[in-house]
Amino acid sequence: MDLIFATNNQHKVAEISSMLTDSWSIQTLEDVGFTREVPETGSTLEANALQKARYIKDHLGKDCFADDTGLEIEALNGEPGVYSARYAGPEKDSDLNIRKVLSEMEGKSNRRARFRTVIALIINGKELFFEGIVNGIILEKSEGTGGFGYDPIFKPDEAGVSFARMPLSKKNQISHRGRAFSKLVEYLKTIN
Repeated sequence: MDLIFATNNQHKVAEISSMLTDSWSIQTLEDVGFTREVPETGSTLEANALQKARYIKDHLGKDCFADDTGLEIEALNGEPGVYSARYAGPEKDSDLNIRKVLSEMEGKSNRRARFRTVIALIINGKELFFEGIVNGIILEKSEGTGGFGYDPIFKPDEAGVSFARMPLSKKNQISHRGRAFSKLVEYLKTIN
């Protein structure tokens, strides 16, 4: 069965594709020739994920899902949160975002943070949510070259290294997105 993932982020597609059986085929917006900008104007992760999924469902008429992820840092009152991708500006530059977080964390002893992913699935006329959370700390400097986004400065509680220093298979086992995707995959298995 085909399911559209309202993204063109190949890192995310690789993560979920590695978890699915061959009975499901994930298509990106690029795969289906959808080139319009998908709105993302919600004030919460849930609102953004659902807005993106509804937009694709309305325009393509096909079952789909969308996600939104935020890095929530205690010492920064939950920031960058829903604005994680564009924290340092609208260009969504990961290096600039990391530099901004590290700058704002200078001198702070509380380095507790969490990554949270929310997936909105629209399938068979239903709208469902799946959430994944991983707790950890913000490192004082980048470590590793793998992953994407804030991975080089986030060390989950379950590991001794940053996400950027883990193989994808290990990251999928404990990451926020991996946990949300696992819940989505388990649900998809029940309707396959």
